[in-house]
Amino acid sequence: MTVEDRLRELGITLPPAPAGVGAYVPWVRAGNLVFTSGQLPWRDGKLTCTGKLGAGVSIEDGFQAARVCAINAIAQLKAAVGNLDLVMQIVRLEGYVHAGPGFHEHPKVLNGASELFNEVFGPRGRHARVALGINETPLDAAVQLAVVAEVAG
Repeated sequence: MTVEDRLRELGITLPPAPAGVGAYVPWVRAGNLVFTSGQLPWRDGKLTCTGKLGAGVSIEDGFQAARVCAINAIAQLKAAVGNLDLVMQIVRLEGYVHAGPGFHEHPKVLNGASELFNEVFGPRGRHARVALGINETPLDAAVQLAVVAEVAG
């Protein structure tokens, strides 16, 4: 089964890869690695989740926001290599959770992204991960992700 087939099976339609909102590019390829810039939970041109986890945003809402960020990261990988079957391994996921005081459930939030990569890419989706809570995020997004993937070709 192709990655595109798996996405369809999961009911996921990839959006166009989101453009950067600053003076940077959405992804860079260096050899066989693709690095995405930070991906926010954009859907249809709007952020799906803003605010701080533990201060008005639930873990479930953060989980879903991380999932949307992961879908956008997959769209960036497709833009970078053209064919998602060329993704050999999701190497690393860096996750930044917009956290209120005392919030410590960052891993639960970022599982939304990690589980999606595992569902979509199977064993190639298993990755190392950084899970950090930060005080402020661009555009008040609840979650931001950056991905490193090994690609063929």
